[in-house]
Amino acid sequence: MKKLIIAAAFIASAAATKAQQLHSSSFYDLQGILQNPALAGVHQDAEIKGYAGATYRQQWSNISGAPKTFSAFGSFELPQLKAGIGAYAYNDKTGPTSRTGVAAQFSKHIRFNDGGVFSLGLEARLQQYSVDMNKLAESLPNDPVLGAQDNRMKFDAGFGIAYTNKQWQFGASVSQLVQSKLDVYTGNLSRTDEAKLYRHYYFSGKYNWNVDNHTVISPNIMVTYLPNAPTEVVMGARVTHHNLLWWGLGYRTTQSWMLSAGLNIHQKLSLGYAFDIYSAPISSFDGGHNAHEFLLRFNFK
Repeated sequence: MKKLIIAAAFIASAAATKAQQLHSSSFYDLQGILQNPALAGVHQDAEIKGYAGATYRQQWSNISGAPKTFSAFGSFELPQLKAGIGAYAYNDKTGPTSRTGVAAQFSKHIRFNDGGVFSLGLEARLQQYSVDMNKLAESLPNDPVLGAQDNRMKFDAGFGIAYTNKQWQFGASVSQLVQSKLDVYTGNLSRTDEAKLYRHYYFSGKYNWNVDNHTVISPNIMVTYLPNAPTEVVMGARVTHHNLLWWGLGYRTTQSWMLSAGLNIHQKLSLGYAFDIYSAPISSFDGGHNAHEFLLRFNFK
């Protein structure tokens, strides 16, 4: 039960204060539409016209109620409209709380003679936020949150810009623009903060370095900023050999090291696995163990 309370405390602090609320992935550089709708239908490989895939992530596997996240995503180019579309769905569960949502994206592409693409994207998202009041009552029997509704359906939106060519890709975006209120408290006590969907600002970049005819090294970085919350920087590099095998090393400044590896089958189907070594807020030395994430992605050529 103690471990369940710890997990509940993580999500409660994210909802009640201005901590990061959206789930993250160790494969962030392979599924950019989750952070930036401007990347819908935009690909550094000109032969790729779209992709679809899914990931499953489990954190702190030794703790009861630890975060588990499933997401499915897709991105497709619409050449005749000089545009792209994207979509994703997710289920993110931590202890007594869960978030289930779907999002649709549209991006407009402006192409240059050198092959570069400048894109603007919009996103609309519908999310259900749920709380298992029975689990909370076991640990917090007198908490005023127990008087609130156990399910809330909220709408939100996002906007992004990006520039992409064969070597470079960089962009900026904002998610949860509407900042919908969650209304987890229904009492009459005064409060200085309220639970809502706070805006997340993303800045990302990626570069493909062709070392030789067989090896490509792709350094990448993503910065996540929220007002009055620690800024998170995720950086790393992915190495691809013969467009067949790839491996990566990354670092998340507020949390962990990331190791990943994968296989490309016929340059279409990608299988990947990532292992995160945590240092905060609970490390493997505290019995929290680490994180495991699996990736399945199919490229349409």
